[in-house]
Amino acid sequence: MALQGCSVDLIPQDRIAEEKVWADPNSAELYVSGIYAEFKKFQFGQFPNLGYDNAMDALADGMKFTSNTAGNGTVNILVSNSNQFSSASVGLNYWASGYERIRRINEMINGINTKSSLSDAQKQVYEAEGRFVRAYAYFWLAKIHGSVILFKSMDQYTEKDHERSSEETVYDFILEDLQFAADHLPLNNLAGRATQGAAYTLMARVGLYAGSIAKYDLKQFNQDPLTGISQARSAEYFKKSADAAQKVIDMANGGLYALDDNFASIFTNKNTKEAIFRVDFAAPDVTHQYDLGYAPPRDAQGNTLVYGVPTAELVNEFEMADGSKFSWQNAAQAAAPYTNREPRFYATILYNGATWKGRTLNTSTTDAIEGFTTFGASGDPKRTVTGYYVRKMLDPTNTTFVQNKSTQSWIEMRYAEVLLIMAEAKAQLGDFATATTYINQLRQKRGLNALRLANNNQAMAAVEHERKVELAFEGHRFWDLRRWRKAHLLLDNVKFTGHKISPNATGLTYEVVSADATNRSFSTKLYYLPIPENEVQLNGALTQIKGW
Repeated sequence: MALQGCSVDLIPQDRIAEEKVWADPNSAELYVSGIYAEFKKFQFGQFPNLGYDNAMDALADGMKFTSNTAGNGTVNILVSNSNQFSSASVGLNYWASGYERIRRINEMINGINTKSSLSDAQKQVYEAEGRFVRAYAYFWLAKIHGSVILFKSMDQYTEKDHERSSEETVYDFILEDLQFAADHLPLNNLAGRATQGAAYTLMARVGLYAGSIAKYDLKQFNQDPLTGISQARSAEYFKKSADAAQKVIDMANGGLYALDDNFASIFTNKNTKEAIFRVDFAAPDVTHQYDLGYAPPRDAQGNTLVYGVPTAELVNEFEMADGSKFSWQNAAQAAAPYTNREPRFYATILYNGATWKGRTLNTSTTDAIEGFTTFGASGDPKRTVTGYYVRKMLDPTNTTFVQNKSTQSWIEMRYAEVLLIMAEAKAQLGDFATATTYINQLRQKRGLNALRLANNNQAMAAVEHERKVELAFEGHRFWDLRRWRKAHLLLDNVKFTGHKISPNATGLTYEVVSADATNRSFSTKLYYLPIPENEVQLNGALTQIKGW
């Protein structure tokens, strides 16, 4: 009572008042730039709670993680037993992390529109950036769970309990956010910040996913009333995808983007016009450890970590230089399997006999440091268990990555993906001539022959092949197989393989060997992963995904 007449509404001295953040253009700019940290959670194919680069590719058929112990080998534990996924241990858990970012973005949008003195034009750009990142976060949640909670404004946070929205509603909201972003973002922005091209590219990607789920899911795999998308809307989503891709293609035709002439250099050239949205790094403060995680052991005197290596299934997918299929049944090809392959092979895979950093790689059984070892022979072998190493995205000039780490950019979106999205969306709409045009535009830039795609089966087979090869190790394959509802056909009850290369009297033998200790396991339940159980317990209105 003695304080009567005094102001007790004091500003805490250990933090900046929200009004001051938005009143100061410099602090507002810092806040907005900070929301892009969300993309670093997924850089180089990471997944937040798995923690290692390319972990998502190791969930599919193109990469094999070398370790069989928890931590480095968590991915192998997950792919070997579908029962590892449960509401108590989701396996792929982005829920809390994603919703934390969504809340911060909603606070930002509210703050700039109600508490700032910024110009109306600047407010719109900042809101567009916020909604771009919010769409990205919601897209990950949708890919994992389908049906999730939508928080559209700060008003909703006054209530404790919130229901899930339908998967269809979630995808519509993501596309709505991205349309706003595309309408208000600039063509060019600061490095690592959203642009019109990035918004349209993400819109094209999201539309493709929604259309695929509408076409292929058909409520076959989950009876939750909120999961699935009406099949009647598949063409609508594919058209949204194609229309957004066309916007980016128009920008490329105007000189903003282009396919790179040198495939290998795309991932180490910060000036490549193929990059639409990327995460940049700069030594010594902002770095990553991709090279340490994937380079062959002798790159660091035997001390690289070799988290994952390419599978034979991926290696075999690369074509010959003339565009014909590679086959181990072809005697001439089997005798020299790494000769006359397409350019992307040499830019993606390090193989026995490859020249790398001034030496010739020996991945045969005769090399105790970089040569083949059987998966499971040791907990963390830190060498190849398939006869191959990753080449793509490694920096061939970086010889000090143990001490100084790495700085090549992570390209989250690039122009080649846009062409593949356009080809797929048009094929799904029955426009095979246009699908053929964009598949061939990519293939010809990569030094390959043109294809003729006369029907949906041919077009989708070409799209799947090109996405598997072109986008290898970029984090797409596992999610592609899920949206096409093919994961239970290709990732279940199977062992992926490598090549055990051994010398004999006349040369080398290439023995196909299993890179998996047990058959892989992918249950159809995994198309919709459970919400973490503790989140359901905390939220009285939140129901678990049916089946979990």
